[in-house]
Amino acid sequence: MMLAKSEIWRGYGNTILYTLTGTTINLIFTISAGYALSRKTLPFRSAINMFFLLTMFINGGLIPTYLLMNSLHLVNTFAIMVLMGGVNVWNFIICRTFFETNIPTEVLEAAKIDGSNELVFFMRIALPLSKSILAVMTLFFAVEHWNGYYNALVYLRSENKYPLQLVLRNLLLTTQLSPETSDSGMAQLLNLQSMKYGVIVIASVPVLILYPFIQKHFVKGVMVGAIKG
Repeated sequence: MMLAKSEIWRGYGNTILYTLTGTTINLIFTISAGYALSRKTLPFRSAINMFFLLTMFINGGLIPTYLLMNSLHLVNTFAIMVLMGGVNVWNFIICRTFFETNIPTEVLEAAKIDGSNELVFFMRIALPLSKSILAVMTLFFAVEHWNGYYNALVYLRSENKYPLQLVLRNLLLTTQLSPETSDSGMAQLLNLQSMKYGVIVIASVPVLILYPFIQKHFVKGVMVGAIKG
């Protein structure tokens, strides 16, 4: 019954698109910022780090943020779903700590002697040595996008753009408020319970399929990037 609804499949397609695009943008911004600020030779490094940290404690709130997004013409667009929160500060700190503790300065100096610049070193040496943290960040961002519905609830108006989580939420609320008629209250209750369990399975299966493939990198990346730092 759940899978027969067209809005669920449309929500699946939207969520997959949001997750793939958003995760890619998150990785580009977060990994590059974490690497740049891990280099002690970066000018104004402390000030930039402090700027990032302040955003964890100070924000404009919902109304100013909505007004800003509306003035940028991002409300009810695909861009709002993939650009909001382009850099997660906590994940940025993990990346910065990983690069500080696992990419020695001596390796960079040796690469410069061979003629490499910072960009070449980052692309050809630092990133291949950082597969574990890349796997961790991919999982973090992908799960965040897959489970996210709040931004869609606030900024999206067209149902054709709704992600899966918002579609399932609205479907479940509608079913609870206006349940289908049945012969008895018990049958009605069982129908609602079955709907809830179906929602859980539909929303969780893709993440459960992804997790085993990056589990070993996830454990290594968290241990090295967070605990060691």
